[in-house]
Amino acid sequence: MASTNKTVRVIHAMFDDDHRILEAAKDVVARGIRIKEVYSPFPIHGLDPVIGIKRTRLAIVAFMFGTTGLALGLLGMWYFMIDDWPMNIGGKPSFSLMENIPSFVPVAFEFTVLCAAHGMAITYMIRNGTLPGMTAVNPDPRTTDDKFVMEITSEENPDMTSEGLSSMLKNAGAIEINEKEIAVS
Repeated sequence: MASTNKTVRVIHAMFDDDHRILEAAKDVVARGIRIKEVYSPFPIHGLDPVIGIKRTRLAIVAFMFGTTGLALGLLGMWYFMIDDWPMNIGGKPSFSLMENIPSFVPVAFEFTVLCAAHGMAITYMIRNGTLPGMTAVNPDPRTTDDKFVMEITSEENPDMTSEGLSSMLKNAGAIEINEKEIAVS
């Protein structure tokens, strides 16, 4: 059985200003062309709705990790301080968790924050593929310093003509335009 390899045309337009790439993205999307990705050294406010990125659900994940951390923290404090080895600290009763909750609030809060922060960071890195050992995808290393790259593919825009798009991107302020063919199996 022979495999059919098709090629996808990819255009990378580089900009040197975040306002220029935002305006260029608005122009490109207004003409019916879908932008696959924008690579930037920092977040560009207002770009996500323009290129069609939905709101993140990371806050929901943070809440779930935080409640898990709170539950584990309270369970651990109950086990360590009440069930396993009760100690008389400052005359506080050690008969039940409810009698000791006021003294456990700082520890419970800190463990909640610890689990939420670490869970969010790990979830973010897994979702974006940036954990150590994962291969990063970046079309140009200058996007980690001071340049911005807009990626447009023929896979998402089948009726795209590169000549008209290149001239439109140049008029929008692109300082460099690279076009290449990538084989997709």
